[in-house]
Amino acid sequence: MLYYLFDYLEKQFQIPGASLFGFITFRAASAMILSLLISTIYGKRIIRFLQKQQVGETIRDLGLEGQSEKAGTPTMGGIIIILATLIPVLLLAKLSNVYIVLLIVTTLWMGTIGFIDDYIKKFKKDKEGLKGRFKVLGQVGLGIIVGATLYFSPYATIKEKLPIEVRQQMVAENPNVSPTKFFKEEAKSTKTTIPFVKGNEFDYANIITWINPEWSKYAWVIFILASIIIITAVSNGANLTDGIDGLAAGTSAIIVLTLGIFAFVSGRTDFSDYLNIMYIPNIGEITIYITAFVGALIGFLWYNTYPAQVFMGDTGSLTIGGIIAVIAIAVRKEWLIPVLCGIFLAENLSVIMQVSWFKYTKKKFGEGRRIFKMSPLHHHYQKSGYHESKIVTRFWIIGILLAILSIVTLKIR
Repeated sequence: MLYYLFDYLEKQFQIPGASLFGFITFRAASAMILSLLISTIYGKRIIRFLQKQQVGETIRDLGLEGQSEKAGTPTMGGIIIILATLIPVLLLAKLSNVYIVLLIVTTLWMGTIGFIDDYIKKFKKDKEGLKGRFKVLGQVGLGIIVGATLYFSPYATIKEKLPIEVRQQMVAENPNVSPTKFFKEEAKSTKTTIPFVKGNEFDYANIITWINPEWSKYAWVIFILASIIIITAVSNGANLTDGIDGLAAGTSAIIVLTLGIFAFVSGRTDFSDYLNIMYIPNIGEITIYITAFVGALIGFLWYNTYPAQVFMGDTGSLTIGGIIAVIAIAVRKEWLIPVLCGIFLAENLSVIMQVSWFKYTKKKFGEGRRIFKMSPLHHHYQKSGYHESKIVTRFWIIGILLAILSIVTLKIR
């Protein structure tokens, strides 16, 4: 809203300083500062409110050190993250941008699913919360919305580079030619980016066109299916990672900040040309959303680091996972998720491996056996005697290394 106000003031009255709101960098920095202030200042008030409403965490006895002390800690703190993200976005972002609209819908959609789950657990005294099939149905629904919007919306496009021979000729004729001239017209595309591969682009349509080239008109089915799988996997991974103080919020902040770098460079012709990556018009605007989200996560960490004063609950973890997945799909970097979200992947795989091996050995030997002392993975290290603060810090370090590796893929082919 402030963007439109200052844009009007600049055009009508030429007020000094109003043009600052036209710069993504200024609005992104402002969004992060504002979200930090909201999450830290008002976060404390929300925690007190949750305490008064007796929205305390019910702790199951899993034999983990320091577990009993966490009983009664307020949960549903994901509300802090959601509010601290949306308020700066509504004030500073271009609300007509298709990517901003998708992220707002994602936040509200996944936040509602997580809130209902937490509400059933705390107020209906049902430890299972929202039935798993309804969670999956919600994730699938969001995947359909996101995939269909990105495929069919005329505002979600890419610009491919002209052939190198044409670009070389343009430079020869005019050494000062603008990088914007090196790209074709905006076009719809199902292309995405694959890391560590020469050319590093893959078209989802190729999955079916090798059978029959005319099937390219059905590429939207593949694209939507991929969106569903990615959103479901990442949101569940974030949910599983939220098991010890500060782990999910800190890891997610690293991931989202990295995606912010991808969004910023992909939305500029000069960086896209220099790095030889896909140029996505209008994608740079989600940098405002990303910085607001990072600020909210860091502000939430103020109260969530050990010993936690509040837990995010499914209200926060499902929302975080959904946002990360949608940003990755929007910037065409979803195939980087196994690397960038390596912590989420490890947590997911540890549960799948543990459950599968237990069922297999129980069927074969009559007694279930385990690969890990406990899953998800962070609980295995707790059982091994590591303090949760050390586990969290080391997972953060691994997350930073994975983020650096992901950024390096911009130049490594």
